[in-house]
Amino acid sequence: MKLAQLSNPTIENGLSSVSVHWDVESFANVLRFIFGCPVEITSNNFIPLNEAALFFGVETLLLKCRVWLEEVTSQSQLLCLDSLIDIWKYGLERGVTGKLLCELISGADNLRSLCLREIQLVDDALYRFSGASLEMLDVSDTEVSVPALAHVIRRNPDLKSLKIRGCRHLLQQESETKERKLCIPSFTPQDFYSELGKSCKLEEFEVGWGFSFFSLAALKPAITTLRSLVVGLGGSLGHDGLKLLPTICPMLEILILYFQVISDSAITEILRTLPHLQFLALCYCFGDISSLSFKFDMPNLRNLKLERVTPWMTNEELATLAENCTNLVKLSLIGCTLLDCEAQAIISSGWPGLTSLHLEECGEITANGVRSLLDCHALEDLILRHTLPMLRKISLDVCDASEGDFDIPSMQTSKEHLRPAELGSSPNPGA
Repeated sequence: MKLAQLSNPTIENGLSSVSVHWDVESFANVLRFIFGCPVEITSNNFIPLNEAALFFGVETLLLKCRVWLEEVTSQSQLLCLDSLIDIWKYGLERGVTGKLLCELISGADNLRSLCLREIQLVDDALYRFSGASLEMLDVSDTEVSVPALAHVIRRNPDLKSLKIRGCRHLLQQESETKERKLCIPSFTPQDFYSELGKSCKLEEFEVGWGFSFFSLAALKPAITTLRSLVVGLGGSLGHDGLKLLPTICPMLEILILYFQVISDSAITEILRTLPHLQFLALCYCFGDISSLSFKFDMPNLRNLKLERVTPWMTNEELATLAENCTNLVKLSLIGCTLLDCEAQAIISSGWPGLTSLHLEECGEITANGVRSLLDCHALEDLILRHTLPMLRKISLDVCDASEGDFDIPSMQTSKEHLRPAELGSSPNPGA
């Protein structure tokens, strides 16, 4: 039973990673184990709760939440969806105490992969970590400080993946932990990036708050072999930093930019001089870019996201994009308000092999339905937002629906996920 597996996590010699995932089935088992009552999860109240984790077991959750859970379930033997969500969030936020985290980390010297995403009290745990074999460290969306990160970086020269996006405290130069006051000298963010540049050879880097053009220059020795770069909110590469990327990181395959200042010249330089680039995402960026950024051949590009950066895009410019990015398999467009229903035919003829397509707030693109998109026979993930405002995801796997004549039963309530799988031609369409 999964509950038993999750309740007693252990650290063994030679352990290379810790990853405790709590899926919906395990979640239901925990509640059933505590209260001895069924948990009503139906098609009307189910949401995908996968991808979350308590990381180090459910015992702490059970101790801290038992009284609260009893109050939640005191009025009914069946838990409602809102209660499930509340329990999930409470456990995720408070399921790991600082003491438990420190005890676990202090005994895990052989870890190669350490993920502390969204966990509180990370600094003390990192100071307790004495391992020197880390290849991946993820402290995204935590309150980690610069000195605590530097403590780990110095000891782990084989680090290849570092994810520190969403860490606001990296802007601060001081840490309030006892370990920092006793052992760690004053350390600025720029000192940290210089240390990182001297110590590691990164292949994957996700960053946000406090990252700048000067940080990029300090990091140069560490990112010459970088393959994936994500710059999020709080980071600011600037025009010069973007134009310098191809020189510093010539091996980039993935570049994702959020809230950056961009320009035609910078984007053109990136697309023309990064021959290995396969995934480009420009999301909620500032500045002026035009169709000039995409008017040349980009055969290696496989995944393109343009989210609220191309409001000027018309059908003609979309057609030009299709001519120059012929090998796309994933496309996301948000805020292209000048597109109309003819854009569907451009998409289906230009990229018939698309597996993922997201179109949100793109003018009148769905005004006359979505029949043309059925010509994208490989489509697995489709998000449309215009005349179908409640539809969030549709997956059509091996569907015999080229004429659009398969039937979906009428539903009394709205659905967020629709998955007709392996549908064949029916001799009785009304069945």
